[in-house]
Amino acid sequence: MTVVDINRLLGPLPYDEVASRDAAGLLGELDRLRIDSAWVVHTHALYGDPRDGNASLTDADGGRLRPVPVLVPGPLGTTGSDTPVVRLCPGEHHWPLTGAHALALGDALARARTTVLLGWESATAAEIHRFADAVPALRIVLTGTGYRSLRDLAELMDAHEELSVDTSTLAGHLQVEWFAGRYGARRVLFGTGAPVTDDAGPRYQLDTLELSGADTALIAGGNALRLLGQGPNP
Repeated sequence: MTVVDINRLLGPLPYDEVASRDAAGLLGELDRLRIDSAWVVHTHALYGDPRDGNASLTDADGGRLRPVPVLVPGPLGTTGSDTPVVRLCPGEHHWPLTGAHALALGDALARARTTVLLGWESATAAEIHRFADAVPALRIVLTGTGYRSLRDLAELMDAHEELSVDTSTLAGHLQVEWFAGRYGARRVLFGTGAPVTDDAGPRYQLDTLELSGADTALIAGGNALRLLGQGPNP
């Protein structure tokens, strides 16, 4: 079973000393938890200037660490990206997810078949609904949703077929199984949110899911590889 963490940070944190402050330390953490590869956002892009953080992703190991740039729309934002995965951070960088520039960016990303990571705390459920409604072909993975969001999250996933969710905070009893059963395992992706959130818990959960081997393999890494064009497209 290939395991891909689609929600990982690389770089120093402003409030803690972490092993993943550099690529070597992060690779050691992946080895410790038997994670084959990770999609990484640089902490400087999340907490500072996205342009500096995106440039720092050159430190990532192209074999196991896939750089995920943070994009900011509009003339004062970042330049475009030709990577298959990007992250949008409207809350952190103070731009409207449903503004004209954001919708234009979303349309361009949808046409390029780019996957977007979007943190649950970075926008309201209503904003996510309007954004996904305006660009229905855009593939969005909502990360860090947590148990308090399940009603809103279920409504969004009912309404938008291209919305998926990561497992980083789906820690309640059989929550991952519920989402896989209702929406299909192809719309659930393994992610940890580490080092901001725990990585050992989601990794252990992956080994104990009450799902078929095929569905577990999709969640563990098959879906991530499919979004990169490296696996079958069911």
